[in-house]
Amino acid sequence: MIEIRIHGRGGQGTVTAAELIAEAAFFDKKFSQAFPFFGVERRGAPIEAYTRISDQPILLHSEIYEPDFLIIQDPTLLKIKNTFRGIKKNTSILINTEKDISSLPLLPKNIQIKTVPATQIALKILGKPIINTVMLGAFAGAFKLISLESLKKSILERFSQEIALKNIKAMEEAYNS
Repeated sequence: MIEIRIHGRGGQGTVTAAELIAEAAFFDKKFSQAFPFFGVERRGAPIEAYTRISDQPILLHSEIYEPDFLIIQDPTLLKIKNTFRGIKKNTSILINTEKDISSLPLLPKNIQIKTVPATQIALKILGKPIINTVMLGAFAGAFKLISLESLKKSILERFSQEIALKNIKAMEEAYNS
């Protein structure tokens, strides 16, 4: 089983990102689940969402404590020590930033870390800093856990045609980066 923890801020589409990964995995003929972890947070407050992907039915329904993959949608969350809790030697991390990895604070050592300028891509294509689908494109491209075609299908089913097509364009750019 693959476990993914997504860190973002309220209003960034963190929960939607987890759901879209799970839907894409389902379209790829895998078992999946997605769920958020938040309380009474408000827009802009740190939140987490989780996704599990497996070739077998998933019977576990708990928070993800030791993620295989960590997606960090907001680079300001790097300063929060809690963001990296439970990571393992083989945890892979994807961070939304245009900065060089060496300039980022508090990163764990000897972990595979990839970055994508998701905010820049979103502003260029969507005209807004809505980065969840951009991050998903980068995630699919970097780690090959879900297919681009299944992600496209998930987005087309979730959003109106006009919004979906813009998000797919942004997602493809991140996938190819």
